Amino acid sequence: MTVVAHKILRRPLILTEKGNSLRETENQYSFEVARDATKDDIRAAVEKAFPDVHVVAVRTLIVRGKDRRMGRGYAKTQNWKKAIVTLKQGDKIEFFEAF
Repeated sequence: MTVVAHKILRRPLILTEKGNSLRETENQYSFEVARDATKDDIRAAVEKAFPDVHVVAVRTLIVRGKDRRMGRGYAKTQNWKKAIVTLKQGDKIEFFEAF
């Protein structure tokens, strides 16, 4: 299967305090990914999008949607999938360093 990185990696999660501390101390980066993406797909997409990094581990979790007010009623936002990617010691993604 060919991996299309922009369909699997939706957006980086860079503006959270936990994400910044994981990046600085543990060399881990967070992404919002497609709901049907597997850990192998995520690993291949990160290595394809950022060719000079090597992925050591991938952890995934489903973030549950929240109830929001819509007019007089309530609606639930969609669930989404989050991936925490651990890179090899010494590797880093330059995209995140600008923030």
